[in-house]
Amino acid sequence: MARRLNAADTTFAADFEALLFAKREEEEDVAQVVRGIIADIRKRGDTALVELTNRFDRAGVTAQTLKLTAAEIDEALKSVSKAQLTAIETAAARIEAYHVRQIPADDRFTDDTGALLGWRWTCVDSVGLYVPGGTASYPSSVLMNAIPARVAGVERIVMVTPASGGRINPLVLAAARRAGVTDIYRIGGAQAVAALAYGTESIAAVDKIVGPGNAYVAAAKREVFGQVGIDSVAGPSEILVIADGRNDPDWIAADLLSQAEHDASSQSILITDDAGFADRVAEAAERQIALLPRKEIAAKSWGDYGAIVVVDKLEDAAALSDRFAPEHLEIATDAPETFAKKVRHAGAIFLGRHTPEAMGDYIAGPNHVLPTSRTARFSSGLSVLDYMKRTTLLGLDARSLEAIGPEAVTLAQAEGLDAHARSISARLNRKD
Repeated sequence: MARRLNAADTTFAADFEALLFAKREEEEDVAQVVRGIIADIRKRGDTALVELTNRFDRAGVTAQTLKLTAAEIDEALKSVSKAQLTAIETAAARIEAYHVRQIPADDRFTDDTGALLGWRWTCVDSVGLYVPGGTASYPSSVLMNAIPARVAGVERIVMVTPASGGRINPLVLAAARRAGVTDIYRIGGAQAVAALAYGTESIAAVDKIVGPGNAYVAAAKREVFGQVGIDSVAGPSEILVIADGRNDPDWIAADLLSQAEHDASSQSILITDDAGFADRVAEAAERQIALLPRKEIAAKSWGDYGAIVVVDKLEDAAALSDRFAPEHLEIATDAPETFAKKVRHAGAIFLGRHTPEAMGDYIAGPNHVLPTSRTARFSSGLSVLDYMKRTTLLGLDARSLEAIGPEAVTLAQAEGLDAHARSISARLNRKD
């Protein structure tokens, strides 16, 4: 049973603070192990990669079979149903259409001194996409990570995924082909991240690594950052639902459990101004948990980290939500857009009673790779911009240099950087 908080209680501030900062993941001491794996990959390349892959994933690979062939992918796709392929196509088309609109514009202009100023956007050359294996095989994540890269213009998109027991989910391969993934390797774990970052005899290094993974993958991404770019180090999934009493309690309970079933460390929170509605949602959640195939996971998440918060006025929920800065925020009210204007921090906002967060996970269009663990206070979800970088432009002529150069010389001299000052003053025909 999820915990209950009431804003009218004298202990509410302390209770809410405890909920806000509850530790949801055990910190595994994996950094040293990961550093050893990375060092081994850098030293022995494919030999280490094959040994580690076969040890951890029982994949039975050799250096020659690390990469999937087109024929292997074709064969795997035979087991994907027409309905599943149609669903992947629909999702891919919508995700692509949404992200095309994010492509930023170049700009250049001339100011009143005659200086040419501006910027241009270019994409990274190559991206590595990590896709978890086993029970965490999510073709939707392949689409969400790879399609924005292709829209940005990335030419080489490399996917790595552990082939546990030698098998890769065919749906993941179908999504990869539709999303434009260029190379697929049957490797996972910290060794896959190391191979993407530093390269081996079989795998050329990439410029950026994206995608979720376990504690070892997360630690490896931290270690290689700087050698390559990374998207983020994601924490457990979370949802916060703001709902009035005019909602169907079964709908809201299902929304809360949609995140609880992800992982035992996921968090689902309801904020409402109707205590009776809160009771009905709690009862509905207990009924639904018993019916879920992943009921053990959902029950632990809901019981350990779930919460129902009752406030005096629903307007108070906006400030509480901003303190959570949730990954997913559902606003199930009569005027959700008006309410959303009061919220500043959320990875994604789902507007209205007929907009379950799960639609955003799969097919609606916006990206489902979102900031977790309160990082929405200062970061955004994955987008086309994550695969692009901005280069600034500056062009001066004699007139514009004369107009603003002397002040630059003054600042350079004030900082004690004489060569800086001389490089400007030489063009101004000044002795200082």
